Amino acid sequence: MSTIEALGPTGEPLSDSDIVRRVVAGDGALFEILMRRHNQRIYRAVRAVLRSEDDVEDVMQQAYINAYQHLGQFAGDAQFSTWLTRIAINEALRRRKRARVVGEGEDSVTISLVEDDAPDPEQQASTAELRELLEREVTALPDTYRLVIMLRDVEGMSTAETAASLGISEDVVKTRLHRGRGMLRDNLYRRAGVSLQSLYTFGNARCDRVVAAVMAQIG
Repeated sequence: MSTIEALGPTGEPLSDSDIVRRVVAGDGALFEILMRRHNQRIYRAVRAVLRSEDDVEDVMQQAYINAYQHLGQFAGDAQFSTWLTRIAINEALRRRKRARVVGEGEDSVTISLVEDDAPDPEQQASTAELRELLEREVTALPDTYRLVIMLRDVEGMSTAETAASLGISEDVVKTRLHRGRGMLRDNLYRRAGVSLQSLYTFGNARCDRVVAAVMAQIG
């Protein structure tokens, strides 16, 4: 994923909180760095709610705009990434609810796969096929379990971060995670031969497209 950074006086990248303070103070251009840092996580969170690729980028853009407009409300009590993920999930839930109200329903699942770097074309095709199978199994999970699986196992968030992002207790996260993993079946994990962290990748072109769209709107 494309990455740019802002460095502090010591040459180390600025923390999210430092960047938030600078954006709130008027340096809006730095918001691009926050988006690029967290695009992968936000994509996976939104994708877990919407289940298909339809409208995902639009929801991401709106979530970023919502966050930008309310940056002054970020108190720093939690990590910025957790605060941002919660905003994205809420926006995705609103979009899904609105779609159901107008009767659009849910389209069939379409999954975009990022090309594997394996040198063997046959192995590459096989890995992609297995990854698609596992992605479809994750997508088929009930909403409550899929969200927890996506945030904990795919994105690698902690139990506490997941609980804060979803507004539930850590015990509920653990219960849903256990049940969701059971639904995926151990034999599917073994047969797939790919890690959960490789699923639902958000490639450079899409990252650039979302960042450009949001920066154009916030000026």
